[in-house]
Amino acid sequence: MSTFGTHYRVATFGESHCKAVGCIVDGIPPGMAVEELDIQRQLSRRRPGQSNITTPRDEKDKVEILSGTERNVTLGTPVAMMVRNQDQRPHDYTDDTLDNFPRPSHADYTYLQKYGVKASSGGGRSSARETIGRVAAGALAEKYLKEAYGVEIVAFVSSVGQVHVPQYPAKSASDDLDESELPMSDEFLHLLNTVTRDTVDKEDVRCPDAAVAEKMRQRILAAKSKNDSIGGTVTCVLRHVPVGLGEPSFDKLEAVLAHAMMSIPATKGFEIGSGFRGTQVPGSLHNDPFVSKPNGTLGTKTNWSGGIQGGISNGENIYFRIAFKPPATISQEQQTTQYDGKEGVLSTRGRHDPCVVPRAIPIVESMAAIALMDAVLAQEARSSTAGHLDPAAVGALPRSMKKHDHPSV
Repeated sequence: MSTFGTHYRVATFGESHCKAVGCIVDGIPPGMAVEELDIQRQLSRRRPGQSNITTPRDEKDKVEILSGTERNVTLGTPVAMMVRNQDQRPHDYTDDTLDNFPRPSHADYTYLQKYGVKASSGGGRSSARETIGRVAAGALAEKYLKEAYGVEIVAFVSSVGQVHVPQYPAKSASDDLDESELPMSDEFLHLLNTVTRDTVDKEDVRCPDAAVAEKMRQRILAAKSKNDSIGGTVTCVLRHVPVGLGEPSFDKLEAVLAHAMMSIPATKGFEIGSGFRGTQVPGSLHNDPFVSKPNGTLGTKTNWSGGIQGGISNGENIYFRIAFKPPATISQEQQTTQYDGKEGVLSTRGRHDPCVVPRAIPIVESMAAIALMDAVLAQEARSSTAGHLDPAAVGALPRSMKKHDHPSV
């Protein structure tokens, strides 16, 4: 479906080459100050044509808030937002050659089989242009999360091809277990604690390490010079997340985040916390011992869990990584097969990114905000309804069943 969320419901609309794209958001609380500039900041980070390592399609992606606000204040009713497509070129996809071929690794074939109708661009809603609605809805959610709880959401490019931001401790010459076998280096954890969007945006590749960013840029340009493409990974950190978010058993917070991230076009993998690296170390190194924080609450000495335990946020940083495949559209001749089964050679036109990860940053941040906002509203509903009960009844419960003091929603 084209709707995500239960309490914060986001429905997106539009295709790559239609008149407009956008979203309808239901569940934003009333009384929040918001204007189009609040939404535009993230849309401008997502828009095409920002540098020579992205598609040259020229779209300003100017958002219009159509409903749900008055005098720049949310009413609590559905918020509709729209961005008009100004540089769409459906004729790039409608010549006899492209009409005869399902493009390799695109959604042309599967969409045609599913709906029985072929959009001009082949994949229709699978286009990354659909993510404009997600970014608009995410910017709205993020504004509430920041104002209500101080939540910070920052994503950055952590790899392009074989070029990586250093993430793991250096290997030890010894066979004994030591810190070199920990899931993550202290330097990378420090980066997760301190990275900001301003630092990320200093580089057009959106990598906060300038030296690594230049290597990434050269790798992207090398692919572009050969009319080819390259993939990469995005790492995202959520800071100051309240304790208690997540709905076990099937809507664990990491499961909802995985759903959100894997719904983004071109994604091929998701890992949270220590991820797959965590499978290579013993529990004695992987466990997160509890410690007392200066404010009197509990925290963890390490955070290999990635801020979520038992599917519920524990107050530590939530961090995860998403894999993006190389863009499927490349300006090379490709030997493939037509819809009628005849073999042939496909030559592709159009304007496309040689690597999607730099422009994926605000999309990842926005989907994280949407998922978190949904979890916040669910927990707020639980806490609010429990607050109407007789507190004396809680005193009769055994200690294991009482709610202890902790910073939660």
